[in-house]
Amino acid sequence: MSAKIRTLIVDDEPLARRSLRLLLEKDPQIEILDECRNGREAVKAINSLSPDLLFLDIQMPEMDGFDVLARTGPEHIQAIIFVTAFDQYALKAFDVHALDYLLKPFDDERFAHALKRAKSQIEAREINRLSSRLLALLEERESERKVSIPQNNYLTRLMIKVSGRVVLLKVEEIDFIEAEGNYAKLNVGRKAHLLREKMHDLEARLDPAKFVRIHRSIIVNLDRIKEMHPHFNGDYIVVLEDGRQPRLSRTRREVLIHRLHRLNSSV
Repeated sequence: MSAKIRTLIVDDEPLARRSLRLLLEKDPQIEILDECRNGREAVKAINSLSPDLLFLDIQMPEMDGFDVLARTGPEHIQAIIFVTAFDQYALKAFDVHALDYLLKPFDDERFAHALKRAKSQIEAREINRLSSRLLALLEERESERKVSIPQNNYLTRLMIKVSGRVVLLKVEEIDFIEAEGNYAKLNVGRKAHLLREKMHDLEARLDPAKFVRIHRSIIVNLDRIKEMHPHFNGDYIVVLEDGRQPRLSRTRREVLIHRLHRLNSSV
């Protein structure tokens, strides 16, 4: 690999940042772009510098490592190594999603192993696979965070205008939702209704056990999914009960599969 690997260090502990820098400086392939002391600095640096490799501390005050990823977008990161003091039980989440981590305190051998894997990932340009794994991890964390919220706090009905009338639409009747500018297009059977609400805000009000975002502009009702077909380029096609095929983003495929497995296991 001839090009330098542009690397960003994110950790709120000065000693941890120094340790990582000293180890990285020994490798002639590494170019250290910057060090970030908190999540706010990290978001700014990732968006402006677009590093090839990110060393990210999970446990930081105010904005932790997961919040950083949620605000920057996993699709912009080529390789990531989590640096954490989590216990072995919590680390199972990283193992499940095949994400590399350094458990504090780590030795030189463990560091070298993680760096070698990151280099291979960058060389193979596996950014799409990494993005889908990161999205699945973030989705799992968000679902666990919301589990304490009573189900009746989620939307059960939406007020929509139909021919000059205000109609109460049951959320469970929605097949899928599409973004249309500042509106959300609610697809119910062969009818469609426009709701003046942004997708991000609407998604936060829907029950995550029943609705999942499969594309940046599409939210689908899990109960309406009939089949998933592999496509020739490695993608999947989602088929609804009425035959329609909403777009499935490659980076959100694992999130959808994970949610379908959870839905199936709860039945």
